Amino acid sequence: MSFYLYLLLGFLGGVPAGMGMGGGTVTIPLLTLVGGVGQKIAQSANLFAFLPMSAPALKIHSENGLLKTEGIWWIILPAFLIGAAGAFFAAALPARTLGKLFGAFLIGLSALTFYQSFSTQNG
Repeated sequence: MSFYLYLLLGFLGGVPAGMGMGGGTVTIPLLTLVGGVGQKIAQSANLFAFLPMSAPALKIHSENGLLKTEGIWWIILPAFLIGAAGAFFAAALPARTLGKLFGAFLIGLSALTFYQSFSTQNG
């Protein structure tokens, strides 16, 4: 039964990810709340799933002329360093704390999206 549950959760998280809605914001809560997966495993699975999806997406965007490469190293290098530091930081945190931080992130993201939806309608 667990195989079918995880298959369903993967589908429910994959559809928004494929539509560009940030699959991690859906997949991680699905895995932790419904699938009973630990926070660190859920976040690792989400990051691991990103790898095989990013290569074809990069190729398609490149073929469609949607990539801007000027100044790219000013983005790549800090992103790599900050990402590595964040991974070590997350690994050192207790899973419960990491879950609370991710929940706070989702609440903040929701508030920002809510605010932006009103600001774009009114102006």
